[in-house]
Formats: sequence, C-alpha cells, structure tokens
Amino acid sequence: MTGPDNGLDGGGPASVGPPPAVCTRLLSKNFGAVAACDAVDIEIHRGEIHGILGENGAGKSTLMKMLIGLVVPDSGSILVDGSSVQIPDPVVAASLGIGMVHQHFSLVEALTVWENVALGDEGRLSRTAVRSAVGDLSERYGLHVDPDARVADLPVGLRQRVEIIKCLRREPSILIFDEPTSVLTPEESDELFRSLRGVVEQEGRSVALVSHKLTEMLEVTDRVTIMRNGMVVECCVTAETDAGALARAMVGRDVRLRSAEQAPPVPGGYGVRSGSAERPPVLEFRHVEVRESGGSMELDDLTFDLRAGEILGVAGVEGNGQRVIADLLSGLRSQSRGEIAVSGVTVDVSRHGATIEAGIAVIPEDRHDSGIVLEMTVAENLMLSDPSGLSSRGVIDRAGVDEMSRDLIDRFAIMCTGPDAPMWTLSGGKQQRVVLAREITAAPKVLVAAQPTRGLDVGAIEYVTDQLRQVAASGVGILLMSSELDEILELADRIVVIYRGRMTGEMTRSAASREKIGLLMGGDQL
Repeated sequence: MTGPDNGLDGGGPASVGPPPAVCTRLLSKNFGAVAACDAVDIEIHRGEIHGILGENGAGKSTLMKMLIGLVVPDSGSILVDGSSVQIPDPVVAASLGIGMVHQHFSLVEALTVWENVALGDEGRLSRTAVRSAVGDLSERYGLHVDPDARVADLPVGLRQRVEIIKCLRREPSILIFDEPTSVLTPEESDELFRSLRGVVEQEGRSVALVSHKLTEMLEVTDRVTIMRNGMVVECCVTAETDAGALARAMVGRDVRLRSAEQAPPVPGGYGVRSGSAERPPVLEFRHVEVRESGGSMELDDLTFDLRAGEILGVAGVEGNGQRVIADLLSGLRSQSRGEIAVSGVTVDVSRHGATIEAGIAVIPEDRHDSGIVLEMTVAENLMLSDPSGLSSRGVIDRAGVDEMSRDLIDRFAIMCTGPDAPMWTLSGGKQQRVVLAREITAAPKVLVAAQPTRGLDVGAIEYVTDQLRQVAASGVGILLMSSELDEILELADRIVVIYRGRMTGEMTRSAASREKIGLLMGGDQL
C-alpha cells in the first residue's frame, strides 16, 4: 500500500499521458463542526474501475455527491479531463459526462419503469423509443426488467436495476456507482461488472465504485482508494493487496472478516446455542398463504417454526417472499390463509399493534423505507415502535425520553451530537445501530432481522453480527433473512430455503453447502 494518491506514485494505469478523467485537489466539505471530507485528493482515470472504500461515515458518499453536484464543496477544486470545473448541480454534472447510481432509490413509485427512465428528458417524449432503450440496456448489461411494470410493484432488487438503467441511458463517460450490487444476486452482479469492464476497456469510460464488499473490490477494481474520518489514508493497486490489508486500512485495526468456510463445527446442527432444538417454538407459521391484489401467490403454504435462542436463516433470491414474511410480522400485511403463532398463541397480524404486543421486533430490510424517519431526531426514532412507556395520557415524558436515548446512545456507541441530532446527520452504520438499539431493548420473544447488514462496512457488519449472536444467546428467537449467503452460513443454526414463496428445503447448518442451497434457491426440492 501507498500513501494518499497524488498522481505521482506510479500506481495507476495512467500516471503519465492523458490527464485523469476526473480528479480532486484538496477537496473539503464541513457540516457544522464535522469534517465530512478533509483535503481529499483522488484521481480516476479513463479505462479503469476505481474502488472507493471506507467505513460508513468515512466521507465516501459526500465526495461522490460533490462530483455529481448534490453537495457544493467548501474549498478545493475538481478537474474533468484536466480542466477545472464548478459543479453546482446534477444538470451541470450530466453535461460534463458524470452520472451516478445512488444506493438509496430516487424513483417515483406511481410511474412505470420506462416513465422513470424518461424523467428529465427534454423535448417530445417517445414512449416507443424509451421502451426500446430500456430493452437494449437490459439486454446489454444483463439487467432484465419489464419497461411497463409499475415501480411500486417491483421488489427492491428490480428497483436497483431501474436505477442503473436510468443512469446508463444517459451514456455518461464517468460513472459513479454507490453500492450497486447490494440488492443484486451474485449472478446479476457478475454480469453487470462483466459489461462494465467491457465498456471501460473498449470505450475508455471511467467507473468509480463505492462498495463495502471487500471481495467485490478485489475482483472488480484496478485501484482502490481508502478513506477514514473524511481523509484519504491509503491508495493501492488492487492486484497488490488483499482483504485483510483493505479492512485494516478502513477501520484502523484488525477486523474479523466473514468467512462461512471457517465457521466452527456445529454440534447437533445447532451451533453454540446448544439445546435450542429442544426448546419450544417461539414463532410458528402454519400453511400460510398471501396473495397480492392481482391474485397471484406471494407465500404458498409456508410452514416452519423458530425456537427460543435459535437463529433460523431464510435463504432465497431477492423477491421470493422474504419481504412478505417481514411485512406480515410487522403488521403491514395479513395472510389469506393459515396461522401465525407466537409462543403457542395465535396472532392476528391484521390488528394494529398485535405483533408488538405478541413480542415481535423487526429490523426492516430498508431502514429508510420503514425503519427510521430521517427528519426526526435520534431520540424520537428510538421511541418510534412503542412510545407507551414514555408517555402518559398522550403526553410525552421529555425527560424520560432524553434519559432513555442517552443511555442507548452510550450502550450502542451511536456516534452523534446527542438525542436531538437529526437522523439524517448519522452515517448508515449509525442509523442501523439506532434501529438495533430500539428493537433489541424492546425485550422481544422474536427478532426479525431482514437484511441486517445491507450496505454496511466490515466494521459495522462485525458489530451487528455480534449483537445478533448476543440476542440469540439471551434466548430470543431470531428470524434472519439475508441475500448474503455467507451471512446465513455464518450465523444460522438452521436454514430454510424459499422459492416463489414456497419452502423448497430445510437443513441444519452442518448439513448445508453453497451448492445445495443454490439448487434450492433455483426451485429444486430436497
């Protein structure tokens, strides 16, 4: 590894010759007393995929937002193809050939796919031309999606495809991807990067890839820049580093990396939480069916149980019923047939507040969609699920809320200015800690963890997985739904696989393998 990139280290593929496609010089941005970016120097060359790596809150997103015109820098300069430019808004960025695919969606749910792709077009709108462009890009990049589908009806994985297609249609020469594969399958991710590699090499474009996935960085990028606390701390040629070195540079210490292959042997198939197989079920699904408004089946005769102190992993390709299960247990949906029980007592999930009363806590898959309110304070978000214990006759006990929130901020190491800090000022990892703190301390019988580490860096992943282990060790049953197969193989005591809302197999972790689970995820039956 080398020090911060100044263009003179010889590490890049174009340290002599044409100027970088885009570079920054001493670029800085402060939000109050917080230095989000502190004198950042970075160079991204044509013909390369350049990785931007760092913990949540390290400054990666702020840096990218300055390049796209969503944030105006306080000082420093941006150069595109060697010329100094001002980028006050995304329209100017687009005119300079810079496009960005954001981690959090900016789609209009009421519109169709092609209508979202067409947003921002000038002149006469041609439905046929836009639909054709969507089809061509879908085929070229392996991002197949129905141009006439309404975005509100699409699962999160397909929405990410729409965001990518929307950006690629503008044919930017400099593409910024912020966690583009967080909701794509491994196969879709591979196909996307194969296509991008071809575009980069054959058309001389540049790609800046912001990702928390170390394996992805090592397999996809040419160079990596690592940020910490708003500053560039390391730059390296990807072929000359490894996951351990990248992780240490990110967090400033050694980090335990996820490795399902190194998971310890599982006595009796139930891991360190021995004896959970003999404990009574805390959650039961019995022949549960859910139909969407059009009548198609979303959950089909789904039957399983979760025992106290057990982590039950639900594996499946995104959009095969995991979100529906979480919505049921959040009280957002109701089944058309079947029974859901907690500790042997049937729960009417259609009744407001019934799931909370039954002892079910939920970490939703999209914290911005249904886990937090960005415009509210940290304290207000910490009491969102059940404010009854902190209010009397409808009046909030402000002193009690403040005391509770300060305690949780300390216990869960939520870095913020205090209980009154707006949620939007926290990094993604700290926002997830707020959700964890709120749901875990509700003393649940069942904790639903839906994509609990999505979009988090290695340090935050380590923290969240440790918390889940501790909660299970205390006797809480955890229903873990994750598109990260490594996460399920690392944490789960038992695994069920679903395909199109129907269970295709069940196994203990000791009996599981990637190959077996992969076949079941594709619809094969045990």
